[in-house]
Amino acid sequence: MRGKVRKFIPLLAGVLLAGSAFAQYNSAVRPRYEALPPHSYYPFAINTASTPLAQWNGSFTDLTHQHITFTMVGTNPSTSNVTTTIPVVIIPIKFIYGASNGNKTFNAKTDTFPNGQTVVQLVENSPLMQSNLDFTEGGVDLGKTQYIDAFQRGNFWSKVKTNTGYHTLLGTPKVGAVLAITVPASLGSVITNPISGTGLVGTYDFGTLDVKIQAYMASHPNLITPNVVPIFISHDIYLTSGGCCIGGYHGAVSGPPNGQTYAYSTLVDQGTNNFSQDVSALSHEIGEWMDNPFFGTNSVNCQDNSQLEVGDPLENNPNFGAFKYTVNGFTYNLQSLVYLGYFGAPRTTSVKSWLSFRNDEKNVCPGQ
Repeated sequence: MRGKVRKFIPLLAGVLLAGSAFAQYNSAVRPRYEALPPHSYYPFAINTASTPLAQWNGSFTDLTHQHITFTMVGTNPSTSNVTTTIPVVIIPIKFIYGASNGNKTFNAKTDTFPNGQTVVQLVENSPLMQSNLDFTEGGVDLGKTQYIDAFQRGNFWSKVKTNTGYHTLLGTPKVGAVLAITVPASLGSVITNPISGTGLVGTYDFGTLDVKIQAYMASHPNLITPNVVPIFISHDIYLTSGGCCIGGYHGAVSGPPNGQTYAYSTLVDQGTNNFSQDVSALSHEIGEWMDNPFFGTNSVNCQDNSQLEVGDPLENNPNFGAFKYTVNGFTYNLQSLVYLGYFGAPRTTSVKSWLSFRNDEKNVCPGQ
């Protein structure tokens, strides 16, 4: 969200946050996303001999004449003309609420959407993982490819239009064992969706979930390695931190180049234009992971966004910045994302000199 305050969770080793300040909840309702700087609760070993996440470093001079440096996933579109494929592991989360806080279970492994697909299958078959749509923006064909790759190609179109083989793709996902969480009443409950006003959602404490996600990663060192992006998904769950409702976040255990990155997203299936509708939150998080994988390292001179977070500037737009794409009879919601020009880079870098993928942003960030 514009002007939102990022939650910087302190570095802890093996300490659960249940019952801590992170468990506090109030009735404030504010749909939003979060990101966390590199941090670790467990003694993750940084193995410099292991394969790191594919990444490249770039820079630009913004409109205030400041030199901005950044790290992104993939290879440099100025110097490469290849396809980079990032291995993916999807970890479904099962949230179990007892008699005291809702008596309901939300299981991303087995719960289904109205079209009969499980939550996991919906992600696997979406334009985020499949090259099942030909993206044409402003009359320019960005390619039949995955959604975030199409965005990134448009982001660096001044180079990609020559280096036509440039792609950064997500590989065919492996599906990890379910992360099962029994929710105590102090950390969450089943409530009527406070954003749409219809349907039931579960709530859960943001900080506690992050600890459990890192514990899962630490206990699966052969499945989750720095070159892999683990994506944790839930069904109809909003995270809370000082109120509801967080739809997703991304983070890293440590910084570049060897740090382990990861992302979390919920998929909501109520209504037609709901916050975190189907894969809209996931498109936000993967887009921001792609362009700012080690949150805290890509600083920009914007009053609304001190980090190069490409989803935040648009999430307050109608339908939370998402546009509809129909594939195989199902209509997915995918959030538009801003290009580098929004942060003060030369606008000619992107396709049509646009500031965002769907041309739904007309102004550079405040402060530029």
